[in-house]
Amino acid sequence: MADPSSYRPKPGQIPDSPGVYKFRDEHRRVIYVGKAKSLRQRLANYFQPLTSLHPRTATMVTTAASVEWTVVSTEVEALQLEYSWIKEFDPRFNVKYRDDKSYPYLAVTLNEEYPRVQVMRGAKKKGVRYFGPYGHAWAIRETVDLMLRVFPVRTCSAGVFKRSAQIGRPCLLGYIGKCAAPCVGRVTPEEHRELAEDFCDFMAGRTGTYIRRLEKEMAAAAEEMEYERAARLRDDIGALRRALEKNAVVFTDATDADLIAVAEDELEAAVQIFHVRGGRVRGQRGWVTDKVEAVDTAGLVEHALQQLYGEETGDSVPKEVLVPALPEDPESVGAWLAERRGSQVSLRVPQRGDKKDLMATVARNAQQALALHKTKRASDLTTRSRALEEIAGALELDSAPLRIECFDISHLQGEDVVASMVVFEDGLARKSEYRRFQIKGFEGQDDVRSMHEVITRRFKRYLAESARLGEWADGEGDTEGAPGGPAPSGEVPAPGEAPVETGPRTEDGRPKRFAYPPQLVVVDGGQPQVAAAKRALDELGMDDVAVCGLAKRLEEVWLPGDDDPVVLPRSSEGLYLLQRVRDEAHRFAITYQRAKRTKRFKASPLDAVPGLGESRKQALVKHFGSVKKLRSATIEQICEVPGIGRKTAETVAAALAQVAPAAPAVNTATGEIIEEDDGGSAK
Repeated sequence: MADPSSYRPKPGQIPDSPGVYKFRDEHRRVIYVGKAKSLRQRLANYFQPLTSLHPRTATMVTTAASVEWTVVSTEVEALQLEYSWIKEFDPRFNVKYRDDKSYPYLAVTLNEEYPRVQVMRGAKKKGVRYFGPYGHAWAIRETVDLMLRVFPVRTCSAGVFKRSAQIGRPCLLGYIGKCAAPCVGRVTPEEHRELAEDFCDFMAGRTGTYIRRLEKEMAAAAEEMEYERAARLRDDIGALRRALEKNAVVFTDATDADLIAVAEDELEAAVQIFHVRGGRVRGQRGWVTDKVEAVDTAGLVEHALQQLYGEETGDSVPKEVLVPALPEDPESVGAWLAERRGSQVSLRVPQRGDKKDLMATVARNAQQALALHKTKRASDLTTRSRALEEIAGALELDSAPLRIECFDISHLQGEDVVASMVVFEDGLARKSEYRRFQIKGFEGQDDVRSMHEVITRRFKRYLAESARLGEWADGEGDTEGAPGGPAPSGEVPAPGEAPVETGPRTEDGRPKRFAYPPQLVVVDGGQPQVAAAKRALDELGMDDVAVCGLAKRLEEVWLPGDDDPVVLPRSSEGLYLLQRVRDEAHRFAITYQRAKRTKRFKASPLDAVPGLGESRKQALVKHFGSVKKLRSATIEQICEVPGIGRKTAETVAAALAQVAPAAPAVNTATGEIIEEDDGGSAK
């Protein structure tokens, strides 16, 4: 625990101007980011006597070891820089809203030649028009099904679209009139894009104009006695009105607004957002957060606005944002929103009328969301805290291990030896910090030696990065490991997660790979593996990291130098957490090992046969059952396979005769390894 007076800036050092500040801990990790109209006045508040500070603020300033600041010219710039730094550093003491689920959006891919309507989740992509979010994917599909009658935009995947274009026949939707069938040229790309843009206009709230236009066309068709066309237009109007009925009318003046409500207590807060477009509720979403910093309702609203609109531009930011309390500096936040939208945005608290009534509804939803979240999570929070305390007690640690790293070795009979490192912080997986290791120095079933190598490499990286961070802080660092540089030898980033080159960074933009040590290292294994890990740490002079091992057979916890294991009760939450950590490391290691193995053996003997496509490969394997049986077949037997002539049969037989049987059997149709025992010899 640091004394805030030890790093308090001297009088007169802090400028009296707008800016953004960062608190860092002893490992140079950013733990809090804030902004202020006056840096001098704001930072002075943090260096009061600890007894006069909010408990969470006191925890933050005693965890920190230094404070830095950056001066900006305007408060809007401060807001933008604060948002960027929170996204970059992910500080542990900042409010971070997390979606309670992944919300589906209705998306129109205007970045394609033939735009497609589909359900999308996750990060938004450039050139795609989004509507929502919606509570359920089925609600989107029902709406789209009604509207495809009027706007027959393609909804098929790229594979289906390409296949239909090749065979010259549209899919079922094209035959029943729910797709304009651009795949077979029924409409031109320009006509299809116009349909997609009309669809977007209708979904954006410009519904009255379009329906009135259809009504005029229907009347004109009836007057000209084109009754079939008039009936079709009548049905189209009915379909559109049914689609509109699915969205409740809340404002009669076609208002575009987002309504944000907050429900909070001393520990947590829930935020609910209603998206109103054209006077109708088009979407709803919610967030829940732990109040890790001392923040009031106005501060929660400001954080919500940053997360909601930080990466949005144009019409995604509405003309009006209604909130329960204005941020501390509403003018700056309003200017920032206007900059994101490109035009004026009204940020205010509703005082009367329909908007105040709807805000009350949003607030009730927020209260219910917080109550539901507490019901679900109360036991989880208690359980994780109890698990960490039980581990600390069983291993005789000075404090609960807030950061746990677990290592596992995986191989197949001594080949393709790999290792995994998974990280749990506060009892939860931190997947962005997972790492994989290739062990190339030797082959063989020597888990002890492999464990020693992996632990050595991991903590060598920690020591090197710690030293380099110290050099950078003094302004003497080199450029090794700069962004875009090669990853350390054998260190492989986790798939789908932050790669080594783009992981957490220092203030100078350099990657911060291993510069944060764990309180506890867990190895998958018993006494030998624990001894190897401890020996590696001792060789590096690391005496402040605890080590233990979890043996699979009896789930015993082994400590270095002890002849007898620590046996935790089967009902122990601490044992359950260690099992989860160990199982995650095992899963991560074996997934990587199998991927390497598949890549090594994916080639098929039939791949070398000229003119033999995938369909005939599948037919051969299906007919004979395996490549081994195909290799022993005669030319006449091969000719019995449909689609295989004598010349092709002779070519196949000659090619297989030249290729020695592969060590593991391979499914030539799919390129996958056929293993008799998936888990027997593979650790």
